[in-house]
Amino acid sequence: MKSLTFILLSFLTAACTGQVVQGLPQVPAGVELPAYGEEEDIVKHQGYTAAYNHTTLCPDWVAWELTSEEVDGTNEGQYSFSRDPNVKFPKASREDYSHSGWDKGHMAPRADMKWSCQALEESYYFTNVCPQDHEMNSQAWRKIEELSRRLAKQYGRVYIVCGPLFDEHRFSTIGGVHVPDRFFKALAVSTENGYRTVGFVVDNTPQDYSPRHYAVSVDSVEVLTGRDLFPKVDEAAEQTFDWDFWNR
Repeated sequence: MKSLTFILLSFLTAACTGQVVQGLPQVPAGVELPAYGEEEDIVKHQGYTAAYNHTTLCPDWVAWELTSEEVDGTNEGQYSFSRDPNVKFPKASREDYSHSGWDKGHMAPRADMKWSCQALEESYYFTNVCPQDHEMNSQAWRKIEELSRRLAKQYGRVYIVCGPLFDEHRFSTIGGVHVPDRFFKALAVSTENGYRTVGFVVDNTPQDYSPRHYAVSVDSVEVLTGRDLFPKVDEAAEQTFDWDFWNR
């Protein structure tokens, strides 16, 4: 008789046997990528690209393109958070988060990566993770993630970049990982009239407002990050946002 452990492992492996959505690029590149320097540790995975910070042990940013086809991905599977084999030490580990009270918060959410088993598994690398308040992560941040998926279905694709902000240093570290004060996310979609953009800034404390509450111009997010988030998008498109456009 097979052991219970063997049966369980077989079930979990079988849960993610789907194929990559046909016609999708293996590595996102292009509009979603912010400006970055040669000194940054850039790692490219199947579903996202990230810049890993070896001081904060968090990504400086994570960027990906989400298409309407990817939103319909059905791959599942159970994965454990793990160190990214493609970035050098020092880097975060499960022990840093153990009993800390902070969520292991995905930057590129697993729900955006269900179009590929590999992309889904790689979303659990700590390259894609920051400490997040549980209520904020499961409520306000989740609502912005759901908005992003709706936009991908509506416009065919959405370009996304997000990451932590350490501007006030209100929180102590957990293990070697710095806890962010806030998080940013910037979205861009291409329309027949050019690009449209919107940004969000969310405090890393219990939050449960609608995305509109956190919406700002991408320009204002760039002031906070000190980085050009969408170098391939016209500057004029980043200066303002029309919430009616994003809330259709």
